[in-house]
Amino acid sequence: MILSCKDISKSFGIDQILKDISFQIEEKEKVAVTGVNGAGKSTLFKILAGEIAPDSGEIFKAKEAVIGYLPQNAEMDSEHTIYEEMLKVFKDVMELEANLHALEKEMSTLNGSKLTKLMDKYSALQHQFEELNGYGYKSHIKGVLKGLGFNDNQLCQPINQLSGGQKTRVALAKLLLSSPSLLLLDEPTNHLDISAIEWLEEFLKNYPYAVLIISHDRYFLDKLVTKVIEIENNQASLYKGNYSYYAKQKQINREIQLKQYINQQKEIKRQEEIIQTLRSFNREKSLKRAISREKALEKMEKIQAPAALPASMKFSLKPRFESGNDVLHVENLSKSFNGKKLFQNISFHLKKGEKVALIGPNGIGKTTLFRILLNQLNYDEGSFRLGTNVKISYYDQEQQNLSLNKTIIDEISDAYPSLTLGEIRNILAAFLFTGDDVFKPIASLSGGERGRVSLCKIMLSEGNFLLLDEPTNHLDLISKEILEDAINHYTGTILYISHDRYFINKTASKILELSPYGITEYLGNYDYYLEKRAQIKDDVKASMEKEEKTKSSKDEWLRQKEEQAQQRKLQAQIEHIENQIHDIERQIEEINELLCLEEVYTSPEKSKEAYDAKVSLEEKLESLYQQWEELHSNL
Repeated sequence: MILSCKDISKSFGIDQILKDISFQIEEKEKVAVTGVNGAGKSTLFKILAGEIAPDSGEIFKAKEAVIGYLPQNAEMDSEHTIYEEMLKVFKDVMELEANLHALEKEMSTLNGSKLTKLMDKYSALQHQFEELNGYGYKSHIKGVLKGLGFNDNQLCQPINQLSGGQKTRVALAKLLLSSPSLLLLDEPTNHLDISAIEWLEEFLKNYPYAVLIISHDRYFLDKLVTKVIEIENNQASLYKGNYSYYAKQKQINREIQLKQYINQQKEIKRQEEIIQTLRSFNREKSLKRAISREKALEKMEKIQAPAALPASMKFSLKPRFESGNDVLHVENLSKSFNGKKLFQNISFHLKKGEKVALIGPNGIGKTTLFRILLNQLNYDEGSFRLGTNVKISYYDQEQQNLSLNKTIIDEISDAYPSLTLGEIRNILAAFLFTGDDVFKPIASLSGGERGRVSLCKIMLSEGNFLLLDEPTNHLDLISKEILEDAINHYTGTILYISHDRYFINKTASKILELSPYGITEYLGNYDYYLEKRAQIKDDVKASMEKEEKTKSSKDEWLRQKEEQAQQRKLQAQIEHIENQIHDIERQIEEINELLCLEEVYTSPEKSKEAYDAKVSLEEKLESLYQQWEELHSNL
């Protein structure tokens, strides 16, 4: 057991956020915390991290366990470069490294018993240095930063010059490198592209300690977690399994809870009728029975009605105007910034009714392509044309199309005055705004709620071709399911940018993968894309192998021979150096044994001579290691 919570409760003013939350985290467990926005997930993490105190309850932590916490927007403000900030994690290792160098320098001036004593200390420190990965921590830093999407040129950038998303990635990298006993990660996949998410997924799978994750990335959770803690109605429920198992079991539990709720409500109504009848008799015995039943009714533990299932909210949204069958034709589009090509040879075609995902790493130009299609940005070469009666509506991930001083219902009715109040309430209910929720000011809404209002406006717009830029950002799991349902029932055409693989799987009929050199088209969802991508890689590899085998030109044969000769020569050099390394390591070992002999360490001259020989050999060994690494990099 790494961490145990017992009856944790927390309120802010009169609003209770958490009530009697209890769960336990075991060593190496990967656990998800789910719930709608505002359920209290981040509050729970702040309590576990010690940032705020619970009103009641207890937290038990394993002895010497260290908790590492990544808030949702973990921005850093430092004048250090990214690489310098990472080095802070290894401060102890660097101090140990400095101590070793100082001891080496001191040992070169000593002999006899003092030298022996210092060498013992050096040996112990060197062992500790190796245990702390002293020889590999710099490579580890670069590997983590590269995995999270930073290239070598960015490592020297000062942190205070980075964007908010980049700062959050730096904070995540620093936390991963520190390797705490329990990682608390609040939305760690925000600001990551698909390749970085896949890297983080693999990193956390192999992480040797426990991980507790808040995430709306269902594909990520499916691949990683083995337990789900759901916070709903201020309380926690535990599910063993990944996200898909949780979602299935949750639906079953809701149906059971609904039946129990309906049956209890029937029983309550029956008891109330009996009590009313007994009171109507107005006799002492009947009044006593009525009071007894009332007390029993008061003591009854009330079953709460489950939240409405998103799956029950089926609706169809039709564009006001039908487009022609050909919606968009793009041919050989290219775009450069400051003389540097962003992308080129972009060609694709969209038909009416298609739901298409545009994917690719951050910075590849996905939003730039959208801005070109919206005529907000010029392009260098190529062309594009919209089909007959095609009208574009655009969803900006920053939700800049909302008026903060309006209520939700005013925002919709002002944008679409022809809609009746009933029609507006119906569409808002589909996006989870019911009852008095519709009168909330836009300014008071969470990011996820604002996202739902923006998506509602887009779906109601006159557009029949929707461009959606990261539509699932800031949405909780239920809101994502609502959006999936809306997209799948929308009869117009949709092109969207997303890093949400589960969402792409549920909605895309086609995937366009953007690269600097063009677009690759995959006719299917994300699982099909992965399968096809792997198949293409295998086919390319097989084709290259076949091509290598069938090449018969003399020039190519000579080139291969030359390369092989160079490789053999390089291999021979490596083997020669490896033999030298083994020989020097053997000599150093022999000197170490020699220094332990009484006749040597009692003789200042002999110990000095032996130690000097050792230092000389170690210098030569270091030089050979460098040569060996340089030769290996050329293999």
